Amino acid sequence: MPVRLLLSRIGACLALLLAGCAVGPDFARPGAPAADRYTAEPTPTQTASADTAVGAAQHFLPDRDIPGEWWQLFHSPALDALVREAMAHNPDLAAAQAALRQARETRLAGETAFFPLAQANFSGTRNKTATATLSPATATGNPYYSLYTPQVTVSYTPDVFGGTRRQVEALLAQEDVQRFQLEATYLTLTSNLVAAAVQEAALRGQIAANNDIVKAETEALAIFRKQLALGNIAGADVAAQEAALAQAQAALPPLQKQLAQQRNLIAALIGHPPSAPPDAEFDLASLQLPQDLPLSLPSRLVDQRPDIRSAEAQLHAASAQIGVAIANMLPQITLSADAGTAATTLSRLFVPGTGFWTLGGSAAQTIFDAGALLHKKRAADAAFDQAAAQYRSTVLTAFQNVADTLRALQADADALRTNAAAEHAAAESLTIARRQLQLGAINYLGLLTAEQTEQQARIALVQAQAARYADTVALFQALGGGWWNRADPAASSAS
Repeated sequence: MPVRLLLSRIGACLALLLAGCAVGPDFARPGAPAADRYTAEPTPTQTASADTAVGAAQHFLPDRDIPGEWWQLFHSPALDALVREAMAHNPDLAAAQAALRQARETRLAGETAFFPLAQANFSGTRNKTATATLSPATATGNPYYSLYTPQVTVSYTPDVFGGTRRQVEALLAQEDVQRFQLEATYLTLTSNLVAAAVQEAALRGQIAANNDIVKAETEALAIFRKQLALGNIAGADVAAQEAALAQAQAALPPLQKQLAQQRNLIAALIGHPPSAPPDAEFDLASLQLPQDLPLSLPSRLVDQRPDIRSAEAQLHAASAQIGVAIANMLPQITLSADAGTAATTLSRLFVPGTGFWTLGGSAAQTIFDAGALLHKKRAADAAFDQAAAQYRSTVLTAFQNVADTLRALQADADALRTNAAAEHAAAESLTIARRQLQLGAINYLGLLTAEQTEQQARIALVQAQAARYADTVALFQALGGGWWNRADPAASSAS
């Protein structure tokens, strides 16, 4: 066999061997949990219903996909516009996007290690030879001379054991971490914004109910004072009514404070200062409760939750770093080449006889480092174990989030039905008390008790209605928010 053919075949086999050789473990995605449901008992097909506003039953649809713009299910154009503004101006989102760009550029920089490094250099010096002890450096014998040296140096570190490949693998995994953290930022932003709008609506409902209560109590106090002037009631009845009015008025400032703070929160989420809140204002009547709720299978949750995908990418990066640590314990091979010319005048730089070149190779193996490389390898193993435990913790937390939300939605529906019945009964009781007072069957204190019961029932009903909205938002967040269906470059690249 010709020597050239033999060498080419040996080179091809060596190239194939090196291409498939990368020390360290090959990463495999963790398997999906074997659970087939989120709660100990089977999830019911729907929640309870109530004969009141926001009282329709919500239906759980197993394996139904989540829309990318899930907040549109609340059918509020003002809310949709607010989310769009937040996506355009929220600084946390901008920071997450910049972090992804940084990770991408870092990975691209790491990939350059696969290629040789070529550097061009030009040096020019003016020199004088020590004539008393050395021979002249030039053929003319002149101790004064100039030396010009342009040269190109090429160095290459072949990835013999796959250390570079593992390092780039780790960088790519870190890019995935930032990609999914960006998706988590999207999800957190939209969920917090919709939840803030729901809370604003709930506070406005409670303030409206309290204003009605204050108005009713004020009118009742005026009547009581007239009755006192006529001698029909005692002063104790008027004092009790005054106390009831003061109590109703005292409930307003805390609610107004919470509403102002909620408006400040919404302004910050959309990237505005508190002095420039959005024009849109929200109340429960402007929001529609989604009745069909998608419920992903537990086996799909690990693919949908961006925090789980980010933890998985962290695990991948830790796995690749084990390979990097092993490769650092093996011989390090470097190839180099240097070529250039040297002349005493610029005009003679490229004439025959002025050129020079050097080819070289080196292999270095650490034989004693007091165990530094071994300890770094063990540290990489420990980092992988830590990332694996954090991944499992993230998965368990995600399943807990979904289970908690499912329980909350069922409890919210039951609470709304109970509060609706209590509010209806309290209103009937107040009507009867007013008739009995006109007939003299009860005193004013009896009427006051009926009024306070009805007032508390109205506020509790508003709170129960708002809870259904808030926990519906929490369900979409717990299931991942449908980022894989969003028409967005970041979503498509993450998918």
